[in-house]
Amino acid sequence: MPELIPLLEAVRACTLCAEYLPYAPKPIIQAGSKARLLIVGQAPGIKAHQSGIPWDDASGTRLRQWLQISDADFYNPDKVAILPMGFCYPGKGRSGDLPPRKECAPQWHQQLLDQLPHIGLTLYIGQYAQRYYLNDSYHTLTERIQHWQDFPDGQFALPHPSPRNQSWFKKNPWFEQQALPALQQKLNLLWQS
Repeated sequence: MPELIPLLEAVRACTLCAEYLPYAPKPIIQAGSKARLLIVGQAPGIKAHQSGIPWDDASGTRLRQWLQISDADFYNPDKVAILPMGFCYPGKGRSGDLPPRKECAPQWHQQLLDQLPHIGLTLYIGQYAQRYYLNDSYHTLTERIQHWQDFPDGQFALPHPSPRNQSWFKKNPWFEQQALPALQQKLNLLWQS
C-alpha cells in the first residue's frame, strides 16, 4: 500500500482521462494523514481548475459557511481532506459543468481512503458522490438529504452548494432549519474529540 505523499503525487500526475478533458489534466485534491473531515464532492469547477485550489468559488464560500469553518482550517490538509469524484475540471455542459469523469474514483479513492485513518465524518456532496458511496433506497437527492438522520453517525449527505441550486434551497427550507444545525453539531463534536 503506497504512502500518502507518493500517492498524492501519483494522483496529481494522473492523465487517465486526458483525451476527454477540455484542458490538460490538473487533478485537484487535498489530503493529510491527520485529516478528521472528508469532503467527497463532484469535480473542480473552472475557477478551481484555474487556481488549483479546491472549492475556490461561490460554491466553496457557501460550503465553508455551512460548515462554520475558516478558510485557514478548510484548506489545512491535516484537518480537511477533499476527494472529488472527478479530480479534473470536466468541461462545460448545457446547464452547468459536465458530470465528473468516472475513471477517478475507482482508480484512486480506495487507495487514498486507506491512508486517511482519522476521518471521523464524511460529507457526500451532490448526487454523484451519494450514488457512488451511499448504499440506500432513496430515489432522489432531496429524499436522501431529508433523511440525514438515517445515515450512520460518520456520514452526511448534502446538496451541492452551487448558486445554481437557489430554487432547491427555497423549496426546501427544512435543510437550513434542521439538517444544517445537525451537521454543525456533528462538526463541533468532531473538532472537540
